[in-house]
Amino acid sequence: MNQVQKNLLIKEVLHMGEMASGAALTVPVYRLKGQGSGPGVYIQANMHGAEVQGNAVIYQLLELLQGLTLLGNITLVPYANPVGCNHKNGEYTLGRFDPITGVNWNRMYHFNEQQIPEFSEQHQASSIEVIEQAFRELLLADIADKLDHNVFGLTTGQRIAYQLQKMAHKADLVLDLHTGPISSKHLYCPEYAIDSARYFDIPHTIVIPNSFDGAMDEATFCPWWTLQQAFGELGRELDFNKESFTVELGSQEQIDLDVAYQDALSILSYLQYKGVIADASFQPQAMTRYACYLKDYKAFYSPMGGMVDYLATFGEPLAAGEPIARILRMDNYGDGDALHYLSLDRPVIPILHFASASVNQGTELYKVFCEYFEL
Repeated sequence: MNQVQKNLLIKEVLHMGEMASGAALTVPVYRLKGQGSGPGVYIQANMHGAEVQGNAVIYQLLELLQGLTLLGNITLVPYANPVGCNHKNGEYTLGRFDPITGVNWNRMYHFNEQQIPEFSEQHQASSIEVIEQAFRELLLADIADKLDHNVFGLTTGQRIAYQLQKMAHKADLVLDLHTGPISSKHLYCPEYAIDSARYFDIPHTIVIPNSFDGAMDEATFCPWWTLQQAFGELGRELDFNKESFTVELGSQEQIDLDVAYQDALSILSYLQYKGVIADASFQPQAMTRYACYLKDYKAFYSPMGGMVDYLATFGEPLAAGEPIARILRMDNYGDGDALHYLSLDRPVIPILHFASASVNQGTELYKVFCEYFEL
């Protein structure tokens, strides 16, 4: 019987901060070393407390990757936010927002766009290899400066985000694993990398602008994209082959190891396409993939309070006028309408909905694709 030679797995424990009692906030970090001929990869999960499926996907990836031929280095970080994943209230995990500042945990990353014009001017004649090395060193130094030389200190969220970003900046490809409330699988993809979306087994893609709004994917692809644009303005066309995605793996507050295995295969399909692993057996599934631009990814807010029966099926086009939900108002029973059907005036694809049946007027009921198209 042939035995599979396993790749060496290195585990580290990263100190992220301290609690009031002095107890350390720590995060496990797993590293697999490749042959050096392929892109480096960084994958993290559970930045938001209730979004736990990514941890199961990282487990399945670790099981699979140890038996594959790795061309690039891979770093995997489950439980990326040790505050968020422990932020419980009764039966529920909160952990979407920093409880001290109220800021979304995934909006605290850093990008200093002001460095790029001077850097591109200095390196007009440099080779692409020199440019990549020097720019990565610049990004890492900038993050180190934020961590170590901030006179007025950092919030807990910033300290966590910057340490994660420091690891991510060492990679060429970054995957940030999330989930929705009650959700289908979908992908946030930078506009310039839309071709890569076809290599994930994910049927719905949100195409986002090549701009920074504080999230991990933007914090890691925007510097390289902006640098590439700066060189283009100087008459030099370069492609740094850097990509970052937010991968939404379904619904929060639950894991499914069997589904996680399929999600891991999906990620390996993408990594094979990008030359990280040497195994052509990992290929994307044949499926209809829909996409829409971020401006056409709309929230539908409840026009009234009540108890919601969510009717629309995730991922399937819903015709204009077809019911998306119905709201039960028992207070109206006997002297008014107890059931109220809700619909939209345009075709949409429902992607996710609110986690509870009990809603106030103005609650975000659904997120939907409008003006969608096939990839």
